Amino acid sequence: MRKTHLWGWALTFMIVVAGAQMASAKGISIELDNERVTTDVAPYLTKDNVTLVPLRVITEALGGFAQWNQADQTVHIKKDDTTIKLVNKQLKAQVDGNTVDLISPAQVKDGRMMVPLRFVGEAFGIRVQWHQDAQLVRLWTGKVSEQPLSENVTVSKEMRGAWIATINGDWPSKDAVGHPERQKEDYITILNQLKAMGIQDVFVQVRAAGDAIYPSNHAPWNKILTGTQGKDPGYDPLAFMIEETHKRGMTFHAWFNPFRATTGLGQDLASNHVAKQHPEWIVTAGGKLYLNPGDPDAREHIIASMEEVVRNYDVDGVHLDDYFYPSNVWFNDDTTFALHNTTHLTKADWRRQNINVFVKELGEAVHQIDPNVSYGISPFGVWRNIADDPTGSATTAGVPAYDIMFADVRTWIKEEWIDYVAPQIYWSIGFTPAAYDVLVEWWANEVKGTDVKLYIGHAPYKIGTTEAGWSSATEIIDQLKLNESFNEVDGSIFFSSQYLLKPWNNMSSLLKSYYRNNE
Repeated sequence: MRKTHLWGWALTFMIVVAGAQMASAKGISIELDNERVTTDVAPYLTKDNVTLVPLRVITEALGGFAQWNQADQTVHIKKDDTTIKLVNKQLKAQVDGNTVDLISPAQVKDGRMMVPLRFVGEAFGIRVQWHQDAQLVRLWTGKVSEQPLSENVTVSKEMRGAWIATINGDWPSKDAVGHPERQKEDYITILNQLKAMGIQDVFVQVRAAGDAIYPSNHAPWNKILTGTQGKDPGYDPLAFMIEETHKRGMTFHAWFNPFRATTGLGQDLASNHVAKQHPEWIVTAGGKLYLNPGDPDAREHIIASMEEVVRNYDVDGVHLDDYFYPSNVWFNDDTTFALHNTTHLTKADWRRQNINVFVKELGEAVHQIDPNVSYGISPFGVWRNIADDPTGSATTAGVPAYDIMFADVRTWIKEEWIDYVAPQIYWSIGFTPAAYDVLVEWWANEVKGTDVKLYIGHAPYKIGTTEAGWSSATEIIDQLKLNESFNEVDGSIFFSSQYLLKPWNNMSSLLKSYYRNNE
């Protein structure tokens, strides 16, 4: 898949390891279109975690032609209509005459010219994938279908994620509104602090309420960037965020609120906001505007907005939270129900069918564009209470996902329409109405026997509140230790980043210690 911002987000191949010596000891392998590439000099990592390969890999494996000039220590690499110029130990390169920056330069080692693989490969239109645990680089020319790793290569990666919200103050700070450089500084600070405590995956809210933090053909600019919805901030925050995230060896998941159109009424909406463009798709409920899940055109619009991101940006995942039908408010979809309920379902079953169709079609669309992008959903932590369904959890939650939000998560898992599920289990261990320990076991049983991964959503935002069990951050650590009892639990995601970074709750040091002891 071709990505925009090629030179902006990643000029070199960033690899996450404990250090260059670890990677060198294990050895880095290269595959091109499923075939192993042999090298007489092993690839290695620079101090900047950039993988360098001998020039021979480029000339022989990728079909490029190289000319080395010993006098000025310059190599010209040409393939098809693209020409690259690299100079030994210089942090500048030229691509078709245009100067670009490098994070780590090409360099001569043991008499061999070593060049940054990702930079050169992507300049030639080669898709580059890195599988960290296997220490394997996979290159794809587009001539063959991309295949999963062979059975003798094991890649496992515990999720250590954090949600970064644009709607509740995680990013950007209030002082950064209208100031791009401050916004960039804010994000870099958040990333560095998260990485230092062991977080390696971020879930950034790119579409919060029918708006976007990237230039979109389907939504106006989010007002948190400039103070005015629809106003261009003067840069592409999403491209910048992805670049900085990948630079640190972390994964970037684009987090969407699919059906929420506004966070309130009476807001000054841009002319290209969906509520102005297509008021026939909009339902007012609970003081907010929502896109109607029962309208096929509205669903198609939402899917198109997400496809736009997967096509144009190097995201590692597409992520949805639990905003489907709004909970515990009157939702006037009688007209749509009469028009589109062709199979004569009850309204509740029809609503669940609408969400099921959306979940299935979105997953198919995402994976058709890029099968390597993960696709998952973070539903409310209770599917159904046992009083309403004997197969439900032993809870008495007020807004079970199946009955109130019409999210039939069990079907999504059973049919494997999603790659992972991340239930928001935002209660403490032993909390009677909805105990964390009870729910983790229930969800572990739900994914058992499927290819759907289970990540647990945790609630550090509750630390220090009066709710039972949240007097200190040790509750989160106890939850992580409990997760170790279930093979089905593949990691955790924390809501949200600002509550991991509060100095008073000690979350940062506790989490850092926990992850360090579990390496």
